[in-house]
Amino acid sequence: MKNLLTDIAGVRVGHAEDAKVASGTTAIIFDQPAVAAIDVRGGGPGTREDALLDLANTVERVDAITLSGGSAFGLDTGGGVQAWLAEQGRGHRVREALIPIVPGAILFDLLNGGDKAWGRFSPYRDLGYAAAAAAGTDFAIGSAGAGLGATTATFKGGLGSASAVTPDGVKVAAIVAVNAVGSVTVGNGPWFWAAPFEVNGEFGGRGQPNEFTDDMLRMRIKGGPAANARENTTIGAVVTDAVLTKPQAKRLAMIAHTGFARAIYPVHAPLDGDVLYAAATCEKPIEPLVGLTELGMVAANIVARAIAIGVYNATALPFPGALPAWKDRFG
Repeated sequence: MKNLLTDIAGVRVGHAEDAKVASGTTAIIFDQPAVAAIDVRGGGPGTREDALLDLANTVERVDAITLSGGSAFGLDTGGGVQAWLAEQGRGHRVREALIPIVPGAILFDLLNGGDKAWGRFSPYRDLGYAAAAAAGTDFAIGSAGAGLGATTATFKGGLGSASAVTPDGVKVAAIVAVNAVGSVTVGNGPWFWAAPFEVNGEFGGRGQPNEFTDDMLRMRIKGGPAANARENTTIGAVVTDAVLTKPQAKRLAMIAHTGFARAIYPVHAPLDGDVLYAAATCEKPIEPLVGLTELGMVAANIVARAIAIGVYNATALPFPGALPAWKDRFG
């Protein structure tokens, strides 16, 4: 176990970035189509193919999932990943036609200091293709991929990943790009809200403060009174090797989404576009009630961990006035 999404067999992850634009994309590629669902909790989401994932609709499996910066421009990422998959002969077959199924979500990083004057077409389709082509079992965390341009209320945001195994031997892993309107740390200190779920000091081992003061619990949001509903978002995916139906994947996404609340304060605001996918490679049978509940519980814990890991490993953008990274302040 590498504490990465790719601890799930048959899952690969690739990044592509543009340092000048200060934005990037992340492609999650499934070697075989995976059962998938989506849970949206934020007030300003941006998604691709979300209607397809509705439980009432026909297609159950997807070939890839994308996470991207760029706000609505970043939705082009899915087209690039789709193009790469088509070249590999991948996709949903309709007689002689093959259509790669690629849902995706985006975060807002257009005001982070990078050069967004890219001309007629944004770079995200090409970045999506490059991310898919680069997908493998090892990938960077922190200021990488969709997390390159991400920020939070107090520190540089980033991309994190974590994994775990349930007592029944089912694997589950998460990947999250953290661009929240809220804060991932307690007050102005080094403590992460996700501290109770930390494993082996993976985000600094600072634990929790001795007490929680009123100042620690006051609202800290990106942009203060001028915060805008389109400027934020935390997006991610949980993937398991359990055998799940589409409705069960939806329930997994719903339970796992509580990990956002364990790691970000405040969360699911009208200013956020929080989105979490759940996908299953369907290798190991699972008990549909207690087993699924336990899987969701573990998934929520690793989502919280992935959020803290992403911020802990981020590095500040090289622009005047850029938010500091957690390590810049607390080492």
